[in-house]
Amino acid sequence: MAKVAPSFLAADIWRCAEQVSAIEAAGCEFLHLDIMDGCFVPNISFGPDFVKKLRPHSQMFFDAHLMVKEPAYLFNDFAAAGADSITVHIEACRHIHRCLQQIKDLGLKAGVALNPATPLIMVEEIIADADLVLLMSVNPGFCGQSFIETTLDKCRRLRECSPEAVIEVDGGISAANAADIVAAGADLLVAGSAIFAAADCAESYIAISKAANKNGNEDQTKRLIAKNY
Repeated sequence: MAKVAPSFLAADIWRCAEQVSAIEAAGCEFLHLDIMDGCFVPNISFGPDFVKKLRPHSQMFFDAHLMVKEPAYLFNDFAAAGADSITVHIEACRHIHRCLQQIKDLGLKAGVALNPATPLIMVEEIIADADLVLLMSVNPGFCGQSFIETTLDKCRRLRECSPEAVIEVDGGISAANAADIVAAGADLLVAGSAIFAAADCAESYIAISKAANKNGNEDQTKRLIAKNY
C-alpha cells in the first residue's frame, strides 16, 4: 500500500495533541514534519526541541523535511530529537552527497527533495544514494496550496528512470487526486490541510488512504519494504 503522511504544519495548534493521537489511532504510520528557516522558504515553523517534546507521545515514523538553507548544522539535533528520516533540498545544499551520507551516518533515512521548477536531472547522480526522492507539488513554505498538475508527469518520468526509488509527493493532496498521484508512481503522499483542517482528521486520513490505494498496486509496498519504511 501507498502510505499517507499527514503534515503536522497544518495541525490546529490548540488541538494538535488530540489530532495527532486521532490519526495514529486510525492507523497512520508516518508524520511529516516541515522545518522552515525563513530563508530558504518565506516562513518559519519549529525546530528540533519541538520534535523532541513530541516524540514521547507518538510511535509514528517522524519524517523531517528540512526546508532550510545549508541544513547540515541541524542533522545531529534532529537525530537526537527522535526524527527517523531527514530530507533535504537539492537547491539548498552545496554538497548533497555529503549531506545524505551525514544523515545516514546518524542511523536515519536520507531523502532529497526537489521544488516544482527543479528538473529531475538535478538528482540524476544522487538517486542511488538517497532512500527517497521528494517531489514538491506546491511551492514550499505554506499550507493550503493547490496541487501543481505537472507534478504527475514529473512523477511518471522519475518512476520510469528509477523503478526502485521511493517517491514522496508533497502538497495539495486530497482524496480527489490521491489515486492519480499513486498511479503516476508515488509511494508516500504528504497531505496537510486536507487532513488537519477537516472536521474529523482521522476520517479524512482514512479517506485519502483508501483513495490512494483503491487500485491495489503492490509495487508501493515492495519498494517501501525494500527500503525498510
